[in-house]
Amino acid sequence: MKSIVAAKKKNSRRYGENLWGDANSPFNKRSYRPGQHGQRKAKVTDYGQQLIAKQKLKAYYGNISEKQFHKYYAEAIRRSGDNVENLIGLLESRLDNLVYKSKFASSVFAARQFVNHGHVTVNGKKVNIPSYMVKVGDVIEVREKSKKLACVLAAVESQTRDWPEYLEVDSKKLTAKYTFMPKFEDVPYAAMMEPNLVIEFYSR
Repeated sequence: MKSIVAAKKKNSRRYGENLWGDANSPFNKRSYRPGQHGQRKAKVTDYGQQLIAKQKLKAYYGNISEKQFHKYYAEAIRRSGDNVENLIGLLESRLDNLVYKSKFASSVFAARQFVNHGHVTVNGKKVNIPSYMVKVGDVIEVREKSKKLACVLAAVESQTRDWPEYLEVDSKKLTAKYTFMPKFEDVPYAAMMEPNLVIEFYSR
């Protein structure tokens, strides 16, 4: 648990923003990056801005590996339609993200562990792969034996965030239906995200 909290705090400070809107984020008090040079402000190049945008989006979804993140980009540009919307839709469809957004876990990092440990089903079948791509219409549910875990009850009862419009959540049954793949404007990002710069980064 301590490592999860530390990861959230480190990422918020690194990018100078409260990435997940946490009330207890250190950035609420200290708005500079970690390290002895964190308070310096340097001019950022176009490449630097694109890199920061990519790293920040990766961090928001739980520090996804570069290899996996690039695969999402490749799939986004392969699909028809807007590349930015495709990328966001893919990232939001990850099982660990939707478990977090359903408030079954306190953070995306905790959601990843929760899925890994086999506490979640999709359409009644146990899935322990955090990157599993949930399809529109799928129903996510906390397994019966896990519904009374203290960490689950605390996350569900938290008043610090709401469910997004693309999830129909039953907080008593601990189920969530993925109703539609969201567009960028549908995602309740607490910090400014620039997925267009991410596309530019990989398109160089």
